[in-house]
Amino acid sequence: MSWSRTFLFVALPCYVALAPCLTSASEYRSYSFKRDFQRQHPCPSTGRPTGKCPGYVKDHIRALDCGGPDSVANMQWQTKAAAKAKDKWERKGCRR
Repeated sequence: MSWSRTFLFVALPCYVALAPCLTSASEYRSYSFKRDFQRQHPCPSTGRPTGKCPGYVKDHIRALDCGGPDSVANMQWQTKAAAKAKDKWERKGCRR
């Protein structure tokens, strides 16, 4: 391995370099997966495949902090109230 490749490997964020990661889930979540999810599953309140979705959030079915994958298959639409309750439950059940 050349020096430049070694340097790039070390300089990459921990999730790319496959090193242990101490960042929060929001820091390594992929916005391309969120965009792809909405294109495949239009907003329940507006029916649009892009833009804001009033009253809903994109939620990971199995939380990233609990080992869930950041993928379209692990996402769902959830009302804001339901998401808040689920987040509270996940914080208790899945500590980092």
